[in-house]
Amino acid sequence: MTYKIAVVGATGNVGREMLNILSARRFPAREVVALASTRSLGKKVSYGEQDILTTQVLDRFDFSDVDIALFSPGSAVSKEFAPKAASRGCVVIDNTSCFRMDPEIPLVVPEVNAAALAGFRKRNIIANPNCSTMQMVVALKPLHDLAGIKRIVVATYQSVSGAGKEGMDELFEQTKALFVNEQKPAHKFTKRIAFNVIPHIDEFMDDGSTKEEWKMAQETKKILDPAIEVVATCVRVPVFLCHSEAVNMEFKRPISVEEAWAVLEVAPGVVVQDQRHDGGYATPFECAGEDGVYISRLREDKTVKHGLSLWVVSDNLRKGAALNAVQIAEELVANYGLAPKKVN
Repeated sequence: MTYKIAVVGATGNVGREMLNILSARRFPAREVVALASTRSLGKKVSYGEQDILTTQVLDRFDFSDVDIALFSPGSAVSKEFAPKAASRGCVVIDNTSCFRMDPEIPLVVPEVNAAALAGFRKRNIIANPNCSTMQMVVALKPLHDLAGIKRIVVATYQSVSGAGKEGMDELFEQTKALFVNEQKPAHKFTKRIAFNVIPHIDEFMDDGSTKEEWKMAQETKKILDPAIEVVATCVRVPVFLCHSEAVNMEFKRPISVEEAWAVLEVAPGVVVQDQRHDGGYATPFECAGEDGVYISRLREDKTVKHGLSLWVVSDNLRKGAALNAVQIAEELVANYGLAPKKVN
């Protein structure tokens, strides 16, 4: 069986990564279509090492013969076009924030809650979580199964690629300017990002938290367990790729470092890199371009009963976005009976 696939937002960072991963993982596609806005009409994007696709315009495209559409065009675009595609029988896997908290739409990380896909035909839309949530729940799922997580305190160190190409360009231009004693004003971020950290991602809410922090809490509850309490501080850092997180957990039952190591080392999607010597831990530099969720610095937190702390790093464009979407598509094909439409 082979499928017709559409990638919406194909000229963006995540869209390009989706195309690369579909090709690299040899997804059974008979045809792949690259879709973007009118201003990107005719742009060329790579599909693997050999094929070049020419972008088509989203608002003139008919999804009637498309089996799966991977969406990453921005929330407003997904809100308009994802339901239209779904109404034509196309299964939409959406990477934006638009549908994540809709109770009728599964919010899925395959290593964590693939069973939530069972009801995907209700709306024909499946949501990808926020990138920072995604890597955290992959890391914490095996620990939650073992000892039951009561509370999570997490501080994130999020790369500028999470803000798209404009965020990456701003870091590059500001850094380059500073080396010649010039200043480039902030446009994408609220303050200078070069050689700085900004404790502000997304808009502020009434309680003083940001929407990014709210997303981490609410999405973790939906994916992992509604009883878990989560408090997050989300910070933008001058790194091009990969989000990092310092995670502190309080458990319901006793759990030792050795027990945690044992379950993490065999957990799907997890790579344990934790040697207690100089350089024996994961950083964004070596995790960029990798598929795994890397775990380091696992240790006991003696300030609470049944506490552990750890360090999590993952490529936010891959597992944090594009790879997860492709993995969902693979799950639908392998385990949830998604058959391709008949080809005339």
